[in-house]
Formats: sequence, structure tokens, C-alpha cells
Amino acid sequence: MGLLDGLRAALGLRAETDARRDADPEDLFGMSTAYLTMEAELGYRSLDVGALCFSGVDSRSFRDTVAEVESILEAGQKDTGTEFTVTDDDHGYHWVVLRDTDPEDLITSMHFAADTFIERDYGSRLLAAVFAYENSDGPAYWIYSFRRGAYYPFAPRAGRERDSSTEFKLESTLDGELEIESEKEYWYPLWPSQQGTHPWE
Repeated sequence: MGLLDGLRAALGLRAETDARRDADPEDLFGMSTAYLTMEAELGYRSLDVGALCFSGVDSRSFRDTVAEVESILEAGQKDTGTEFTVTDDDHGYHWVVLRDTDPEDLITSMHFAADTFIERDYGSRLLAAVFAYENSDGPAYWIYSFRRGAYYPFAPRAGRERDSSTEFKLESTLDGELEIESEKEYWYPLWPSQQGTHPWE
């Protein structure tokens, strides 16, 4: 597992300096209609999985916050059916990975998790929310940067190549439905550690 150092630059330290506004988990609900557009207009199916990436703090208060996030998700699992795991990667980042066949429940659960960090004054530790899709050409992700308050597409291909034409097509189709990052320098790739896996794996 792991991320490139670009994540630290784009979604971490540099994005914090260039942040547009405070993290707002309400933005995640934009994906509630976007997944329908992804399927109807672009032929992408949701992979029924999303992930919340955050950086840690070595404090009891932060550990208690993560434990509270887990408790909230566990309690909500009875109503939503959203399964979750909390994992770490090799670069010291943490992930809440959620799975649900109902995209609405998946997004709601992710919102609850993000909102808990913010309510406990750890909104600055939130880096990204990642939503996974796939069509016959391969996977595509919508990545939401909490520091920038905007989404951007990421279409990885074999050999750590990006399908730029697909990314631009996603941008043009979802522009107006999602708040899309206008500065392409912030469209940083979240490469998985191995081909065929997700960024959080």
C-alpha cells in the first residue's frame, strides 16, 4: 500500500497553504447525482466502494476521534449496511474504506465520518475522499480534496500512465454537477502500490 509523495504536496502541505476554504463534508453529497450521470452518460458503473484519506496526530484526543468515527460507522451499519475498515499505508496516511451497494448510503456514511473529524476540530487532517468507478476501458476515480474544496478525475492505466482524454471527458461531463478543480496542477494521481488495486490498497 502507499501513495506517491505527490499526495503530500497536492493534498497536504501545499494544498493547506493554498486552501480555498475549510473542509466541508456537505460537498460529498454532490456525488449522489454524479454517480447516475457516470452510468447513464459515460457507461461507468460504481464499484460500490469509497475511501476517506486522513493524516494522523500523535495524541490521545485524535485517537479518541478515530475511535468515535469507527463507533459511529459501526452503529450506522445496522441501518445502512455500509461495511468499513480502517487501514494505514506505508507513508503514514490513514484510510477509512467503505463498501455499500447503495451509493446513497455509501456517501452518507462517508459524510458522517468526515463530519466527525470536523466537529472534533480535526478537519485539517482530512486529505481526500475517493470514489471508485469502472467501465470497459478500466477504472476511474473521482477524488475530492478537502483542502481545495473541489473534485478532480483520475483514470490510471497500466505502467503508471494516466488516460488524460478520459479525465478531460469526465471533467467536461460532470462540470457544473460537481465543483471541479480548475487548476490542473492539483490533479495529482493517487497510484496504488500494485497494478489492479485501489489507491488505498
